[in-house]
Amino acid sequence: MQLFFQENSKPPLINLEADESKHLCRVLRKKQGDKVFVTNGDGSLYECVILEANPKKTSLKVIHTTEVPEENFHIHLAIAPTKSPDRMEWMVEKITEIGFHELTLLETMNSERSYLKTDRLEKKMISACKQSLKYRIPSLHPISKLDEILDSKDFEDYQKFIAYVDENHDHHLFDIAIPNEKYLILIGPEGDFDPIEIQKAFDAGFKPVSLGNARLRTETAGLAAIQMLQTLNR
Repeated sequence: MQLFFQENSKPPLINLEADESKHLCRVLRKKQGDKVFVTNGDGSLYECVILEANPKKTSLKVIHTTEVPEENFHIHLAIAPTKSPDRMEWMVEKITEIGFHELTLLETMNSERSYLKTDRLEKKMISACKQSLKYRIPSLHPISKLDEILDSKDFEDYQKFIAYVDENHDHHLFDIAIPNEKYLILIGPEGDFDPIEIQKAFDAGFKPVSLGNARLRTETAGLAAIQMLQTLNR
């Protein structure tokens, strides 16, 4: 199934914007009367028939709608951006394919980057959702200071974890996370969290977790955490 994305779309008619229309007409060579599938990224899947195939604006008629229910767990990853934007884009693509719900970019004392364009990350998410046939686009939040996350009241009903390099702790994320819950996991930069930040996280109710015996790059740690929580909930 070839999936197209059109934000804020709803029955009975959908007009695909230029990028999606160009792919539909010039790459896939779809024509009037052909059936295609569209999602609005909010859990709706629309089976449509093409009314007019135009590379600039394709018109579709919705013939069937499927509402995909939300999952009974929620994964929020807060992670320090890598120095190379390409590595962060790679991570976002892969964790979207695996499945997560929210991403916050994190500014820490040892952060390598305090700014990152989110528009490219959003495009990566949309592309990965289309490729992996997911109908909900994860939420992407701008860079927030670690203290803002630690002090936020929005995560009071979450299981809260902080992953950092410590050879002495063996609290593996997969072993202590409880299925079918909300999760917030913090992952720091290549230089790791500062000990002061780690203590602040403990004081805010975060539990220390290990992601395995190997020392992981930031983007690999993010991918590993998402995979573990997904596996736990399957």
